[in-house]
Amino acid sequence: MARGMNHVYLVGSLARDPELRYTPSGVPVFEATIAGEDHLIGNDGRERKLPWYHRISMLGKPAEWQSERNLKAGDPVIVEGALDYSQWEAPEGGKRSQVRVKALRMESLGSEPELVQDAGGGVRMSGGWNTVIVIGNLARDPELRYTPTGDAVLGLGLAVNETWKDRNGQQQEKTHWIDITLWRELAESCQNLRKGDPVLVQGRLVNDSWQDKDGNKRNTTKVEATKVEALARGAGVGTPAATSGAPRMQAAGSAPTRSASAPARAASPQGNRSAGLDIDQGLDDFPPEEDLPF
Repeated sequence: MARGMNHVYLVGSLARDPELRYTPSGVPVFEATIAGEDHLIGNDGRERKLPWYHRISMLGKPAEWQSERNLKAGDPVIVEGALDYSQWEAPEGGKRSQVRVKALRMESLGSEPELVQDAGGGVRMSGGWNTVIVIGNLARDPELRYTPTGDAVLGLGLAVNETWKDRNGQQQEKTHWIDITLWRELAESCQNLRKGDPVLVQGRLVNDSWQDKDGNKRNTTKVEATKVEALARGAGVGTPAATSGAPRMQAAGSAPTRSASAPARAASPQGNRSAGLDIDQGLDDFPPEEDLPF
């Protein structure tokens, strides 16, 4: 199994004032919503601005240190973190799961960015940076399908391993289950991947919502891939990768843009669902405590 890599980089503004709270056992939790815009080039060659809002959490002493900085809504920040998977028993029965951004570092930016007021009363940065890089193994065989408009779409389930030492010096291991979506040419170029294959994925973090069979609104966080590299089986981080033929991502200033051949969210069947987004939606379901690695 490939040695995992799990990195999230967000550059945006605080959508509202951050909060510090404590779990029932006294663990400090610093929470903030980082907001910005992805500037994407669709298949029609037109640029689209897609707003994004991502909730980040910081745990333990670093959470208290961060709260003492007195950051407020509109302040520009850079966040370095990782995707964190949690699963717990829901009060109504059955299992629930969540992927969230665990912040490892958050720093203020010296610039004064242009801010956009959103429909939910918050603010976001006009532009920003929203990048995810992960290495893991495919948890299932991918299945290529096509939308009614003829766009190819491929879903990957990625198992990303994390190891650390707990307070007693004992080696611990956890698997993060991450959903990846590939579109169009990138999807077709990766359709021959199989369960167990190690891959490197670069993309952007997106939020999706849907209604379950009981009519309840559910939310999920996944990665929309812009590049995928197939690794040799048994490869670890740093092993040369064989390219899948995916399009490259190009950066322009502080606002990442994709080439016209890259899968663009704006041209997907879901369309732009970020307008008027309630930034609190689905963000209050904090899972029960686990053996936290800090």
